[in-house]
Amino acid sequence: MSVGDQEAVTEVQLVRRCARGEHAAFDELYRRTAPWLATRLRRRCSDDEIVAEVLQETFMAVWRSAGSFTGSAQSGATGWIWTIAARRLVDAFRHRARAAELPLAIAAAPAPAAEDEVLAGRVDADLLRALHTLAPEVRRVLQAMVLDGLSVRDTSALLGVPESTVKLRARMARIRLREALS
Repeated sequence: MSVGDQEAVTEVQLVRRCARGEHAAFDELYRRTAPWLATRLRRRCSDDEIVAEVLQETFMAVWRSAGSFTGSAQSGATGWIWTIAARRLVDAFRHRARAAELPLAIAAAPAPAAEDEVLAGRVDADLLRALHTLAPEVRRVLQAMVLDGLSVRDTSALLGVPESTVKLRARMARIRLREALS
């Protein structure tokens, strides 16, 4: 396959070919997606070692789970790959937190979830309280679009709801947060 032929193949087609065990398709998928994925991971984590580890684990998971990919040409594969990477990054943060755990006497209080720690680091207490008043399905849309940086289309694919529902929930979240914070 020539370079021009490879460029005409979509990421969705590459993932489907990976599911059939085509190493060349995996190499091309990696070539196309690894640079932007590494950039997005670096925006959320300044530790190059963790970024490299998450990148490697993400592509190992892509190779192993390509057969379970249910995306379409419209939803794309990049949202699916980012979702895997975001989950791996949260796992890496949790692993790091466990490794640096305090003695049991000090750590008697339950630790907050990693997502809550990320939110707490980015928002103040009032906004955090307002976020927790949102319905879980609205909060998931907000998390996917704001924290994970996914598009409406990718959020739709990730959550398995129509794009119009994603847009409605995002609008509801903005309205409710504005009301809660005013």
